[in-house]
Amino acid sequence: MSKSLISRRPAFRRGALSSADNNHQPSNSPLQALGWKPFFQQQLSLEELAECEPVKVMAVHRSQVEVTGDAGDEAVLVNGPLFDDAAERPTVGDWLLLARQTRKPVRRLDRSSLFKRMAPGAKQAQLIAANVDNVLIVSSCNHDFNLSRVERYLALVREAGCRACLVLTKADPAANHDQYHEALKGHRDLPVVLVNALDTASVEPLREYCRSGETLALLGSSGVGKSTLLNSLAGSELAATSDIREDDSKGRHTTRHRALYTIPNGGLLLDSPGMRELGLADVREGLAATFADISALAEKCRFADCAHESEPGCAVQAAVESGELDERRLRNWRKLEREVARNSKTLAEARADDRALGQFYRAVQSHARAHKKRTD
Repeated sequence: MSKSLISRRPAFRRGALSSADNNHQPSNSPLQALGWKPFFQQQLSLEELAECEPVKVMAVHRSQVEVTGDAGDEAVLVNGPLFDDAAERPTVGDWLLLARQTRKPVRRLDRSSLFKRMAPGAKQAQLIAANVDNVLIVSSCNHDFNLSRVERYLALVREAGCRACLVLTKADPAANHDQYHEALKGHRDLPVVLVNALDTASVEPLREYCRSGETLALLGSSGVGKSTLLNSLAGSELAATSDIREDDSKGRHTTRHRALYTIPNGGLLLDSPGMRELGLADVREGLAATFADISALAEKCRFADCAHESEPGCAVQAAVESGELDERRLRNWRKLEREVARNSKTLAEARADDRALGQFYRAVQSHARAHKKRTD
């Protein structure tokens, strides 16, 4: 287990809540403070209620996962059928059922939300986090700000059905931020908060996204100030931070593991390493929601199969020519549409290959059993 992570992530306080906590959420049990909701309770059978204990995955390592529940913090070894399938194995934020006697994982509960990406060069999805309620998409007021990247994150968040807020860090109060507001005028339904992540007063508007019993995720590239933001929200140095390069505003990876942190008088906050590549797959609904304006325009095109290029009567191209639709936004939509189609096809092929391989193994085992019966 990572010693650096253990030293920074405080143990979850069990039992009676502190007086400060009681002033805010007097009715929350320890499990409720971790995000335990009726959605998860209803998945348990009477037998499981008696023989198992729900725990939340707080951090994932190569050989074990850190979990927290009524019994406190403990480590669970990564072995057994629950961890065999890379696409289904528990990730940060998941709820597991542990047998009360053996402390071994019995099963993983169904997720209320799931974040995953296509890792560079991979043929399967990489899990990021599960059961997240709210997401802060973190960018900064420097070279890092990239609207196309923000739209990529938005598609992922909206596919999961989470509430999103765009946080622009490194915001000098004396600077002119009109360029960012102008760039974001096509996303009027996206809350935008400009903050100085080092100033606890500056981040106060974000506390509504990390109330007790809710899980908040920070998504963004390296160096935008995610760990600094986490520390300001927590009021203590939970995560390591470092400076960025001044010449290109590129950040250094200070977060090495995805892990959940408890926020005083609040919920859980996920800090994750910056992702230079976030491949999208199986996010068609999230993509449609992110580019709803283009979909609405496409319905006005003369032809139902319009490719929005040079066809006569194309409402999308007409909107670009009139300035109603930003051409960059149209290009990004096309790019993400192609990427999602390509990656979704790759995932479907990988799942088909896995099913075929599983059927082959079962056929071999069946043949071996039949042969053994004939020879006995």
